[in-house]
Amino acid sequence: MKKYILTFAFILPLFMLSGCGIYSFSGASIPAEAKTLSVIYFPNKAPIVQPMLSKNITEALQDKFRSETRLSIIQRNGDLAIEGEITGYDTQPIAIQGNQIAALNRFTLTVNVRFRNKFDEKSNFESSFSRYRDYSSSKSLSAVEQDLLPGMLEELVQDIFNKCVVNWN
Repeated sequence: MKKYILTFAFILPLFMLSGCGIYSFSGASIPAEAKTLSVIYFPNKAPIVQPMLSKNITEALQDKFRSETRLSIIQRNGDLAIEGEITGYDTQPIAIQGNQIAALNRFTLTVNVRFRNKFDEKSNFESSFSRYRDYSSSKSLSAVEQDLLPGMLEELVQDIFNKCVVNWN
């Protein structure tokens, strides 16, 4: 009898977690009928174009969904679809000192994202996502971008993932 009670006590929470769709331990809630995701290549429409950025953000989004959901990644017309463009890649002075020279510059990366869920149109959205890093004005953007960009990309991808399937935003 104890064996059945223990089995029931273990299985019951699993059923409760799957009540309104599919739950994953990443926190993603994806409709049970959704099987595929398409992430369309993100063109770079920013005034400053970093050559590998479009490829990097597209692949990072695909990798995130591949590793944290059960969705298959396809080229086009997925049950869930993400597309967008890089709209900002710039730097500007901040923290102006008394002698009118900036002590810091701010490097900002912005992407515009459109998400479509063919099973739940209420979850469709278009939104802009940005991340920034401050760096010493004694350095050029080209000197620091390779150190700053990976963390910014990781955070942007997490923000987009959360908005698409976790709904934390």
